[in-house]
This record gives sequence, structure tokens and C-alpha cells, in this order.
Amino acid sequence: MKIKVLIADDNSFIREGMRIILSTFGDFDVLATVENGQEAVDFCKSQDVDVALLDVRMPVMNGVEATRRLTLETKTRPMILTTFDDDEYILDAIRYGAKGYLLKNNDPERIRDAIKSVHSGNNVLQDVVLDKLKSSMDLLRPVDTASKSETAEGRSADEAETKRSAAPAGGPGRAGTTTSLEAGYAQGSTSQNEVHGQSETKGLPFDPSPFTERELGVMSLVARGLSNKEISKELFISEGTTANYITSILGKTLLEHRTQIAIYYLTGRVR
Repeated sequence: MKIKVLIADDNSFIREGMRIILSTFGDFDVLATVENGQEAVDFCKSQDVDVALLDVRMPVMNGVEATRRLTLETKTRPMILTTFDDDEYILDAIRYGAKGYLLKNNDPERIRDAIKSVHSGNNVLQDVVLDKLKSSMDLLRPVDTASKSETAEGRSADEAETKRSAAPAGGPGRAGTTTSLEAGYAQGSTSQNEVHGQSETKGLPFDPSPFTERELGVMSLVARGLSNKEISKELFISEGTTANYITSILGKTLLEHRTQIAIYYLTGRVR
């Protein structure tokens, strides 16, 4: 079955060009093209649209506000497709529920793949967009320098904690009662907060209680784009320990890869 798409752009040349391009693939049924966000919202409220491609700067209603309205009022998945990579637009669009944010200078095949991925329930952020999103977030905090003074004994205890965290627990997006394992997570987090304080968890867009202090630190470094090797050097732990932390985080959030961890840390969204 073809993916039903709406295109919203105030430039008629781009609207029609995108419609022609998408129609050539055979994966899409372009239901309509509109010239502003209000028309996009009205159409999606009256028609069954799978994915709405939205430009950012449009008259009457811009793509960011249209994203918010579509997320609240319809089942359509909004996806920003624009020439602008301004930090302000990116952050607001993601917060309001945009499932994708791509620039128009991408190859048609990449845009096609992104639409299909969004339709499948994934988030798609172009690398340059993700970089700008990370740099604009005031939620990212520097790693506690006290962690760098860990002794070998402290690192061994850290690795032991990671092993205890390896099994998935009832975290964000998972229903269920509190288990003894979850209680262990909470206890570990509390004990570290007594040492470092709880200021680092304030303002996060998600409930930090299922995670240990170290897991939150790893998440913040993943969101900054660091590799496992770089995270290991930053926290003075082994790459194997870092990988175990990431595995634990994925299990608690029900996410599948590190890019989704970055998005979750920055926005609180698991989808």
C-alpha cells in the first residue's frame, strides 16, 4: 500500500517539483500540495494522511506551528523538509513532535528513504541538523570533574554496577510494577546523588529516576556525539563498560540505537 503524503510549501515550483519526484518512485500517493501550514492542518484533519512534508517559513501558519497542531489534532506524522537549519526552528519542531527534519538539498533517494522511515515510526534527523540540535540545547551539562578522579577500585565498582544494570528494567515507555532490580537502580542513583548532588538531573525532559548517575552521564555524552572510545576516555572507564552502559540504557528506554538515545536525552521522546 502506498504512503499517503501531503506537501506544504509556499513556493509553487518546489511544491510541484517535489510532487513529481515523489510520484516517480511508486512508493507514495501525493494527495495534495498546499501553500501554508493552516491549509496543511485543515487537509490532514479532513483526510487520512500518513506523512506531511512541511516547509518551515510559510505565510498564515509556519511549519513549526503546523507540526504542533498536526501532532495534537491528527494522526499524521509531520516531517520538516526545508532549506533552513536554524537552531530555533529545529528545537521547536522537535519539541512539537516533528518525526523528521531534513534539508531540501538532499538527493531524492534520501528524501524517499526518510519518508518511508518516518512512516514506519522512526525519527529521522540529518547529521547537520542533529549537530545543531545538540549545540543549542542548554540541557547538556559538563561532566562532573569528580568522576575523573576515580581510582582503579572505583572503576571496578563501576563495572560491577554496570553488570547489575545489564538486564532491562521497567523504564520509560514500559508499564509494570517496580521490581527488586529497579529498586537496585534507584538505590544506586540515590547513593551517587548524595556524593555529586542532584543539580545535574534538574531540567531534563524525562524522568531520570530509572537511570544511575553514570548512565545519565553516558547519555549526555552520547547526545554530544561522542563515540564509545571518546566516552571511555572522558569518564576513565573501559570501552566494554561504556558499551554495557549503553546496552542498559537501550533496555530501559526500549530504544534501538545511540541516535535515539541522543534524541531521548535532548527531547524526552522515545519516538
